[in-house]
Amino acid sequence: MHIYAVNSNGSLELGRITNYNYIMEERKLSTTYKMLRALGFNYSEEEYGDVSIGKVFGKFFGNIYRKRLEKMMDWPILHPINPRKLRPVFMRMMGCKVGKECFIGDYVRIDPGHADMITLEDHVSIAAGVRLLCHQRDFSNYCVGDDYMDLGYIVKPIVLKKGCLIGMESFIMPGVTVGEGAVVGAGSLVTKDIPAWTVATGRPAKIVKEIPRREE
Repeated sequence: MHIYAVNSNGSLELGRITNYNYIMEERKLSTTYKMLRALGFNYSEEEYGDVSIGKVFGKFFGNIYRKRLEKMMDWPILHPINPRKLRPVFMRMMGCKVGKECFIGDYVRIDPGHADMITLEDHVSIAAGVRLLCHQRDFSNYCVGDDYMDLGYIVKPIVLKKGCLIGMESFIMPGVTVGEGAVVGAGSLVTKDIPAWTVATGRPAKIVKEIPRREE
């Protein structure tokens, strides 16, 4: 889209608007998206406006498969071997990248639609009730009168480095990397990277301690 603007010497100059917020042309929406909205699914126009019927079915059945695996992770009969043996395997089947000797606690939940964006390096420990979320609504341009459901998404990967520990009931948000050997306290909301060999806790999580080196 082009506009004319008055430059410093008073003449007109042809320019181009590249910022999404200023694009005035109406976006062409797919028939599938219009059908979903007519059925009452208030999906984001920015995120799903060009969705195809094939993508809808792929997401639908893929999420059913991953949710089934997620339920199997918590079968009581498998509890003795679940944390270190079965749950890492199930997470790999869902699409996550999981290293060696990882511990996955009870009722850990991942982002099923973006499982392939979650990486656990070797010897990572995730305690019970942790949530790993690779997407969230983008509030950067949210103003009074806007419809929350029309907001797009921020989608970023999560990386848990070698030997780190995520405490019970913590939330790891999109784009976060937890460094090697770092410890995240129980109930924390992690919105930013945690450096290696530090302890972080709180909502939002903040660094409260640096882990010392062992004196020889």
